[in-house]
Amino acid sequence: MGNPADAKFGFTRAQLTEGFKKLKAMGAGRFGLHAFLSSCNTDNMYYPTLAKLLFTTARELFEELGTEIAFINLSGGIGIPYRPEDSATDIAFVGAKVREVYAEVFGNTPMRPAIYTELGRYMTGPAGYLVTRAIHHKDTYKRFIGVDACAANLMRPAIYGAYHHITVLGKENAPHDHVYDVTGSLCESSDRFAVDRLLPEIERGDLLVIHDTGAHGFSMGYNYNGKLRSAEVLLREDGSTRLIRRAETNRDYFATLDILGLPRLSEEK
Repeated sequence: MGNPADAKFGFTRAQLTEGFKKLKAMGAGRFGLHAFLSSCNTDNMYYPTLAKLLFTTARELFEELGTEIAFINLSGGIGIPYRPEDSATDIAFVGAKVREVYAEVFGNTPMRPAIYTELGRYMTGPAGYLVTRAIHHKDTYKRFIGVDACAANLMRPAIYGAYHHITVLGKENAPHDHVYDVTGSLCESSDRFAVDRLLPEIERGDLLVIHDTGAHGFSMGYNYNGKLRSAEVLLREDGSTRLIRRAETNRDYFATLDILGLPRLSEEK
């Protein structure tokens, strides 16, 4: 699937057989297969197609080498609809199709490998939002809105050009008739949450909500330019909130640095 020649992961099919042979000769008795072939795929047939490829490979290895395939990890890859017009994955359909393929490939064999998945984005992506405030406005060759968040809080737009939907609080129903670049504060041209995005008129002090950040927000955060990572707040079903991760402080930032054996840092160890 895809273009394996460009992937930094995995083996060729021939290398997989040789690898199993070497490990078996060294005493390994139980094996597993793991794939990483796509990211954020909302095609309902992607996972069943991948599953059939891996299930068939596992059966071939069992028949070639007599090795026990204890598990097959289908990895992640099931995507979420980042854009309002995108279709969501039908997870029930996907599960039913994977079950069908499992029965088709393994039904008449003694093989019953466990199935693992890593659907982190699917489960957590839509549950997170990055809330940021507009603090700058600049009109040059384009119209820029500067916010108090940056790529240190959400890296995907900067490194992938990834789309994240943006809502301006209190202006959800206002005309989206202004074209903005929404930018962070890093000294990197790619530090932009949106490029040429149609949004309501944004004024300094407005709160912007960046959607679907639950999977790749804090987990990809970093301290570039000395930026401190923000707090995380849990929104409960009853509308109440709870701080589940405090904001970083300067003390956090320097906690691992001790180039001179300074007394203050020594005391804080």
